[in-house]
Amino acid sequence: MKHGKKYLQALSQVDRESAVGVTEAVERVKTLASAKFDETVELAVRLGVDPRRAEQIVRGTLSLPAGTGKTNRIVVFAAGEAAQAARDAGADEVGADDLVARVAGGFLDFDVAIATPDMMGKVGGLGRVLGPRGLMPNPKTGTVTVDVARAVSEFKGGRVEYRTDKVGNVQLRVGKVSFASADLVRNVHAVIDELVRVKPSSAKGRYLLSVTLSSTMGPGVKIDPASSREADEALASA
Repeated sequence: MKHGKKYLQALSQVDRESAVGVTEAVERVKTLASAKFDETVELAVRLGVDPRRAEQIVRGTLSLPAGTGKTNRIVVFAAGEAAQAARDAGADEVGADDLVARVAGGFLDFDVAIATPDMMGKVGGLGRVLGPRGLMPNPKTGTVTVDVARAVSEFKGGRVEYRTDKVGNVQLRVGKVSFASADLVRNVHAVIDELVRVKPSSAKGRYLLSVTLSSTMGPGVKIDPASSREADEALASA
């Protein structure tokens, strides 16, 4: 992939071999961001798991302390009172058979799909459409639930879904370059803490293989996952 001059200039300022604490990584990423728009800050974590084994797939959701800087577009597959509850909670699109038909026909302008359990028989038929995009509702991520209003509110408020890809990577947005450093530090630590919490018992050896922070248009900065959370947050808020 060919990179522009600004990216190469930023890359020349990064030691690609050394890992730093979270606060230092955040400051570097903010400094190296050069786009004219408010770049997204992303965290990429390579885990020591084998995603080919079902018990080692790492998947779930967490609420980032400072949010993501993005308002998710949410669709809800529900009928009756649950559908009205979803609308009242701020869902962007709500429906039952009609929404299933729209998605099957190509409607994919949303970031999160939530469904009530009774709708999964019909939503399951959308697996080929939603599955590859990571949008298929799943009880493990809280997107199949009877309490759709709560789910909508949480995902609108900064709750994010994570899942290992086919080689064991987890990639998540953790904010915007415009965020205060302390907020980005809190979000990064929240993700690392969550991934450690859900470590599969069958995963052996080193678990956090690499942790990298970057902005949309900037180079990656390696993080030392063992850096002290308390020290990082104290430095970031100073």
